[in-house]
Amino acid sequence: MSVTLHPFADSAILAEALADKVAETLAGGIAARGAASLAVSGGSTPKAFFKALSTRSLDWEKVTITLVDERFVPADNPRSNHLLVAGNLLQDKAARARFLPLYRPAENAGEAARIATADTATIGQPFDVVILGMGTDGHTASFFPGGDRLAEAISATTPRGVITMEAEGAGETRLTFTFASLQDARFLALHIEGKGKKDVLEAAEADGPEADMPIRAILRRAQTPVDIYWAP
Repeated sequence: MSVTLHPFADSAILAEALADKVAETLAGGIAARGAASLAVSGGSTPKAFFKALSTRSLDWEKVTITLVDERFVPADNPRSNHLLVAGNLLQDKAARARFLPLYRPAENAGEAARIATADTATIGQPFDVVILGMGTDGHTASFFPGGDRLAEAISATTPRGVITMEAEGAGETRLTFTFASLQDARFLALHIEGKGKKDVLEAAEADGPEADMPIRAILRRAQTPVDIYWAP
């Protein structure tokens, strides 16, 4: 498995460089297939990257954006990843992109996951771009240590799609794409910042069970190279 670390002097420089790479990859997808897809993560880390990417000149109406994972909360909830993306990425030039949310106002999270799986199946496979984050516990997407469906989520044999996840460290019930959905993106990046996250990454690169630090599933078994974008 190929893992490449790209260190940057600060988060602003990283945001611009990652935006350039993502825009280039999406443009390539549009040129090759007439459409392109991008799956992004939530949290505070990607805000500057989102804002930089939203300014790039691209045939955004041919781009579909979705989320790697989401909390089972409405889009107006302050903890919603949809709200984060709407306020920071679906702006400026990128406002023309098509957005497919994972949350649906269904009776329960399981039903929302089924609807999201059906809707996101309309996106070409694999994703052109997947941008992952990582928590201090070594989770990525909603692959949480101790998650009730962690083994299923990170299994290579679980089909593409969206499943639910409950875990002590997750807060709300989550909706997450499976490992199979994410690990073969044409451009697969892990975006982390700060010394603490670098230390977590180094721990994840050491020996140990994937269940303890689920980011290991991506680092060890992704079919495409993993590019790590990091700034202090």
